[in-house]
Amino acid sequence: MARIRFDRLTKRYGAVTAVHDFTATLEPGTITGFLGANGAGKSTTLRMLLGLTRPTSGTATIDGQPYAALAQPARVIGAMTDPDVFHPRRKGRDALRVLGRVSGIPDRRADEVLELVGLADAARRRVGGYSMGMRQRLGLAAALLGDPETVVLDEPANGLDPAGVLWLRTLLRGLADEGRTVLASSHLLAELAQTVDDVIVIDHGRLVVHGPMSDLLDTHRSSTLEDLFLDLTSKGSPS
Repeated sequence: MARIRFDRLTKRYGAVTAVHDFTATLEPGTITGFLGANGAGKSTTLRMLLGLTRPTSGTATIDGQPYAALAQPARVIGAMTDPDVFHPRRKGRDALRVLGRVSGIPDRRADEVLELVGLADAARRRVGGYSMGMRQRLGLAAALLGDPETVVLDEPANGLDPAGVLWLRTLLRGLADEGRTVLASSHLLAELAQTVDDVIVIDHGRLVVHGPMSDLLDTHRSSTLEDLFLDLTSKGSPS
């Protein structure tokens, strides 16, 4: 299975440094929570990993290769960064089939992932009639379309009701237990604490901490992930 590696990753926009010298390795079989305040550099980091933004320096690789070098990227890494990318007049199944054909994925896989995310009964409905939670599930289905070894999700619990959040937790745990590498960015710290194995905290574009959540809570004498996050980011400097 593939691992994610960030090696001295840096991105500058003129005089502004969005990400600075970020280094971390994510191992297969783990769920890593990616935490940071708005503007901390999370989205920029994910965009560099997914080949959407070019680094100023350093590298972001999946199993040793940058995204642009992957021969069949959808089969290596699946990502959900925005669930509202589907045409509202297109049916859910058709939207996934279009994506699949671009990557040489059989049409039947669309039905498989719709079943996996609980949208089988809505497969023939137009995406414009989906609720926010349903669009979120469709985005997850798209991320899983290629049966990838690595899954990157930006705010995957947005729009999900409590039952949906529990379902998502179970899904992510199952993906990790299969040996996949899962990276999830979220502001829902209480929920994330019940889901992740490892935690990355980034602040002002710099890595603050990275390690097993239980070890970090013990080391920093924090009772919750929220307490840990607020304590680390309020100090204003990496530790």
